[in-house]
Amino acid sequence: MNSNLRNMSYNTNNWLPTSKKEMLAKGWDEIDVILFSGDAYVDHPSFGSAIIARIIENEGLRIAIVPQPNWRDDLRDFKKFGKPKLFFAVTSGCMDSMVNHYTANKRLRSNDAYTPGGKAGFRPDYATIVYSNILKNLFPDVPVIIGGIEASLRRLTHYDYWSDKLKPGILIESKADLLVYGMGEKPMIEIISLLKKGLAFNKLQNIPQTAYIIDNKTKIPQDNNYENHYLYSHNDCRNNKIKFAKNFRIIEEESNKKVSKRLIQEVGNQKIIVNPPLPLMSEKEIDNIYNLPFTYLPHPRYRNKEPIPAYEMIKFSVNIHRGCFGGCSFCTISAHQGKFIISRSEKSIMNEVDKITKLPDFKGYISDIGGPSANMYNMKGKDTEICDKCKKTSCIFPYICKNLDTNHKILTELYKKIDKHHKIKKSFVGSGIRYDMLFNNKHEVSGNYYDYAKELITNHVSGRLKVAPEHNSEKVLKIMRKPSFDFFLKFKNLFDKINDKNNLNQQLIPYLISSHPGCDNIDMAKLVIQIKKLNLITEQVQDFTPTPMTLATVIYYSGIHPYTLDKINAAKTKQQKLNQKSFLFWYKKENFNIIKNILQKERRNDLIKLIFNK
Repeated sequence: MNSNLRNMSYNTNNWLPTSKKEMLAKGWDEIDVILFSGDAYVDHPSFGSAIIARIIENEGLRIAIVPQPNWRDDLRDFKKFGKPKLFFAVTSGCMDSMVNHYTANKRLRSNDAYTPGGKAGFRPDYATIVYSNILKNLFPDVPVIIGGIEASLRRLTHYDYWSDKLKPGILIESKADLLVYGMGEKPMIEIISLLKKGLAFNKLQNIPQTAYIIDNKTKIPQDNNYENHYLYSHNDCRNNKIKFAKNFRIIEEESNKKVSKRLIQEVGNQKIIVNPPLPLMSEKEIDNIYNLPFTYLPHPRYRNKEPIPAYEMIKFSVNIHRGCFGGCSFCTISAHQGKFIISRSEKSIMNEVDKITKLPDFKGYISDIGGPSANMYNMKGKDTEICDKCKKTSCIFPYICKNLDTNHKILTELYKKIDKHHKIKKSFVGSGIRYDMLFNNKHEVSGNYYDYAKELITNHVSGRLKVAPEHNSEKVLKIMRKPSFDFFLKFKNLFDKINDKNNLNQQLIPYLISSHPGCDNIDMAKLVIQIKKLNLITEQVQDFTPTPMTLATVIYYSGIHPYTLDKINAAKTKQQKLNQKSFLFWYKKENFNIIKNILQKERRNDLIKLIFNK
């Protein structure tokens, strides 16, 4: 049973309606927008569908949410509210449904963190496509808008690992009318504003941060603010991997510019038009989102069900900013949220901290003061005009940009202020940090950077600090867009010194990746030898999973680096991937012969001796 809702006195009206009964209880006789989500309904700003729903409500519309609709029965979940006045909204949820369903070796997962009890089977494969098609079949005259990470990262031709083929932009297969990409609050407000003014839905063609389809006979809508760039067609990409790789470079660079071009791609007898993104959200705008009337709780429909694991993980955490400077090759964060940081005000953060202290079961501990990378709060370019012209995909690779202000003082003070709250016993940083951002050009940690490291390590680590070196091979790290392993070694030394000085017994837990493009068995063996020397625990590991719209995925599929056109190999077969992953679990009996046989074939008995001390 959900401990947050058990024995509570609650009013269902505090949530948005998920049933006809709840709709009528609000005194509504019709709905303007109906939102379908692959996740359970948790009214918390860490869940994208909750944010979008509250945004739509705040615009004066009546919105209902249908969480995890049953797509295998008579489709009653899709029919229960009838037709909305304006449109249907569809999202797969906080994760791409295929990543949610399958391991890196395409094995079906037995759990789903966004479902009560962590139970699997409550959303379909390719959920956005399935939901949208059902709605278009049932209500062909009602517009459908798709969004969220699954739609966002599949907006143009992309490699789909699970079917092992290039797929066209998701608008084609979903039959949706409009796609909102990236963080969708601002484009959704723009859409609603125009619809309220009486503009017909089919005229919503020049809204930034949206994509739509026209047929090849239709003239591309004119907009003096947009410069058009024609990508290689979907058919070109299918026939030529170099063209697919070149397309990716354009898409990634345009996604990371302050002023971007409109991208156009032919798919058969149609064109997908992707309008440039909107300007960055201001501090006031992001604060307004967190000021919306979230209950910070799962909907009462889950009162007698088991807890929702994803909610249990974040219910006492605070997200202080969006975006990530990193641009890591395997990561979708900057592709979806952007490389520029959007930070909340201290006042907004402290207001949320205060709300959290009043939640059921709160015991005085904030589990995470974080973001995509925890230590990028309030950071931006010193000269914004330089940022306006920049098209680099990362602000911190291959080195930290000289124009980037990485001062950690404001963040350090924020940590201290949160801990001074009278109901807070302790606050932790559970999100990963970018330790390379703590070093000056002499590779030293000093001044406000040392102050931050000391505050973090002494007061905000719950026994274990997670960091992500990912690998120790310089050639692999270069492809990953990650810093030299030397930074990790220096940070570990600092971590150990601060712990010793303060009589703390804390562990540094490294995140590591196997099977990343450019990585081979010898690289994995050398990584394990290094980790063993450092006496570190290899439990936070992942086997590389190709996900749409990442550099690493394009390299995996095409065998070509889009920026250099160099050829790069990758572990592709199930056995190749399992072989690399086995190195990270060298200490398990069943992996001894696997690793030994691999290295003997490579004629590297020297590495066998170093791994197994034999």
